[in-house]
Amino acid sequence: MYQKYRPPSASILPPAVKNLLIINGLFFLTTYVLNYRGIINLTKTFGLYFPLSESFKPYQFITYMFMHADINHIFFNMLSLWMFGSTIENLWGWKRFSIYYVVTAFGGALLYLAVKAFQIYQLQGQMPPELFSAIAHGATSIPDLEGSVNWINSIKLYSLINIPVIGASGAVYGVLLAYGMLFPNTEIMMLFLPIPIKAKYLVLIMGALELFLGISNKSSDNVAHFAHLGGMLFGFILVKYWNKTNRKTLY
Repeated sequence: MYQKYRPPSASILPPAVKNLLIINGLFFLTTYVLNYRGIINLTKTFGLYFPLSESFKPYQFITYMFMHADINHIFFNMLSLWMFGSTIENLWGWKRFSIYYVVTAFGGALLYLAVKAFQIYQLQGQMPPELFSAIAHGATSIPDLEGSVNWINSIKLYSLINIPVIGASGAVYGVLLAYGMLFPNTEIMMLFLPIPIKAKYLVLIMGALELFLGISNKSSDNVAHFAHLGGMLFGFILVKYWNKTNRKTLY
């Protein structure tokens, strides 16, 4: 995919985007090597767990955004970051862009955890208190439950609490949202579309798709859709806040 707009005197790889690409790449390579050699699984250390999990650490709100599951995950995130983030950084400068990136990643984590909290609250009302407590503290095997409703709910609860979220997608979706607001009529060619599409329509389509998939909540879907939506939501608020006295920079 490509986008046609580029500000005058723009850098093809501005400093904040370049550093983010390097940091994400180093995290990915280090995680792969250490895991391959059986030394340590950094995903369990740096991925973001739900606060009820014994594996949760506050620093994971930052580190989770630099972790990726596989080569496709990091490739498409970093490609999107470079494509859209470079243009935005050339407009805003490295400092404002960096603040925006971190805020949208943090916002993605907050919305994702908020939705998880609601799902956990629903399950809590359907389970005996002692069973809920055992699963919340990491128990993976509860006797005499297999095949029962409590067994199914226990699996769901364990997944919600003890499986971490990773990836830069929340921030990347925030960057895409900013691009759609700042350059709404710029045409973008996507690999899966035969014709270019304006940035504002791409943002609307991607946002609607993430909302639909998030609400669908299919058990086979392991994508953190509400983290994506959280990045877009916090990005929208921040762009509006920065432009409340200077709307000319938007449209």
